[in-house]
Amino acid sequence: MRQITISWQGLIALLCAFGATALLPLFAAGATHPPSAGTVGLAVLLAIAAALVSFAPLSTTLIAAVLFVGAHGAAWLLLGALTGNEGFAATAFFLLLAACWLLAWLCVTELSKLQPAEPTSQWLLRLLIPAIFGAWILIIWEAVTRGGGIPFVILPPPSAIWARIAGSLPILGEDVRQTIFKAVLIGYIVGCFAGFVVAILADRVAFLRRGLLPIGNMVSALPIIGVAPIMVMWFGFDWQSKAAVVIIMTFFPMLVNTVAGLAASGNMERDLMRTYASNDWQTLLKLRLPAAMPFIFNALKINSTLAMIGAIVAEFFGTPIVGMGFRISTEMGRMNVDMVWAEIAVAALAGSIFYGVVALAERAVTFWHPSIRGG
Repeated sequence: MRQITISWQGLIALLCAFGATALLPLFAAGATHPPSAGTVGLAVLLAIAAALVSFAPLSTTLIAAVLFVGAHGAAWLLLGALTGNEGFAATAFFLLLAACWLLAWLCVTELSKLQPAEPTSQWLLRLLIPAIFGAWILIIWEAVTRGGGIPFVILPPPSAIWARIAGSLPILGEDVRQTIFKAVLIGYIVGCFAGFVVAILADRVAFLRRGLLPIGNMVSALPIIGVAPIMVMWFGFDWQSKAAVVIIMTFFPMLVNTVAGLAASGNMERDLMRTYASNDWQTLLKLRLPAAMPFIFNALKINSTLAMIGAIVAEFFGTPIVGMGFRISTEMGRMNVDMVWAEIAVAALAGSIFYGVVALAERAVTFWHPSIRGG
């Protein structure tokens, strides 16, 4: 239990809900399928009830649950009412949508206060909070584009993008196979491994260290739109040229970060290894490489996004009639904006999974690091 508290999100949400009630109907004249009075009343009631409950001296868990149901239930009714009424949303519709968004914001705030003891509950809570945040990006996007009548070629709603994804799975699958499983993964593995090996050599040879690092900084500043056409001319139009672009983009971040990581171990630790009569390779394997792991994984995470960007952009400059970059370029020329957004969504999902796998590997390998223990 807690004392009565009045949050500004709950107060503004309540005012927006009352304002929407005063300005009904939700849709302007000309809407072909206006929602029933029961649907509108239930949406308003859910928003007002959730806002009022947020002020009550109840437990944080109960308030968060009520806010979740109220915000998302009212938003679901609003999105359902848009069918057949696209472009006719009135001020009351957007006020009620704003009230729901503020209640969801307050719900996330309340959830962040919870500190469950069970590891499973902690894990679910860490997933739930960003899931609510991401869901509301899509809800607001859907409501604004359809309710405000934004032209499809400027910004299609998420429902249209999802319909395109569901109807184009074979095409998207071929594009993912060409771009991600060939160009991205092969280029990423080769580029990161080569950067790591050269960093070990540069750490041992001062000449390489002093000569390669300035070149690495220079190459990192090269525009990809200048490198990609050259790689296409050298290695052809298939995935090999895109993998070459990815190798160039991932090699130097790995080199620079690994060299910096190998220098991270302190003099006291190195002196201790010498007192144990360890040779240079034993010191490298048992001290310096473990100390460099946070730097190496930082490069791996940076490269996971650079590899995706490099492969897709490289496909703009010549590719077989398959690939994510090729599809984005050609479909944009045909004004098939929903297909372009479908490719972008698939690329974002694949990139997020790729980054997440690297982050999980980092937690498993560098569990001893203070940043991981603190998390």
